[in-house]
Amino acid sequence: MEVKFLLGIAVAIAVIFFAAAFAQSLQKSALAKERRETLYQVSTIDALMQGVYDGVQPFGELKKHGDFGIGTFDALDGEMVAVDTRYYQVRSDGIAYPVDDAMTTPFATVTYFEPDIQFSTDRQMNYSLLFTYLSGRLPSKNLIYAIRADGTFPAMKVRSVPRQSPPYLPLPAAVANQSVFEYTGAAGTVVGFYMPEFTKGINVPFYHLHFISADKKTGGHILDFTIATNTTITLDITPEFEMSLPTKGAFAGTDLSKDTSADLAKVER
Repeated sequence: MEVKFLLGIAVAIAVIFFAAAFAQSLQKSALAKERRETLYQVSTIDALMQGVYDGVQPFGELKKHGDFGIGTFDALDGEMVAVDTRYYQVRSDGIAYPVDDAMTTPFATVTYFEPDIQFSTDRQMNYSLLFTYLSGRLPSKNLIYAIRADGTFPAMKVRSVPRQSPPYLPLPAAVANQSVFEYTGAAGTVVGFYMPEFTKGINVPFYHLHFISADKKTGGHILDFTIATNTTITLDITPEFEMSLPTKGAFAGTDLSKDTSADLAKVER
């Protein structure tokens, strides 16, 4: 009788344990799914504008937050493009290199790309015309969208910035020495984001796009391009936003009250 009683207690404890474990597993799964709808960002664009270039987060950590995104590297050493779970560093020589987990970033935005909206262009357009075209198709201009376009682009003009040395110059001065590359009939992927206007100072308002070639050998920050008719554009609505601010280095002492929007517009294009 006593043996059966003890056995019953053991079974009950086991059931409770596995039920708790199962509930915890479901909770983790729900959290993981929720985080896939999150734009994760390191630092702010205004800090980068003012020369806060020291890397603060290893890419090994950044990769836990997304498989798609853009950014830069320690000392502003090139342009970052992440697509299809792979991260690339496009240096000032125009060549794309794989990113090691130990490398660090001073500014980056990433998410897990999961398509929500898809459409095809109805005509050939340059950068400015595409902005107008896209803006007319966004469900709301107050949401964040990850943007992807795959195809062959009749013209592609990109840049990358050489590695900087301290004391760092502000970004407008740093990009004065940028390397610019122009390609004709470039096959590849446009990777970037639309950020609402109210994110000014935190990120680049409206559109910020990078490019990686189909063979993953070249790319950079897009200055201008031509997109062909019938190019498929895919948007991922990203309703959650998470930002990791640096707790060390120059960030803490930088005056982020300045309005850098005019300089940012020049830097972007």
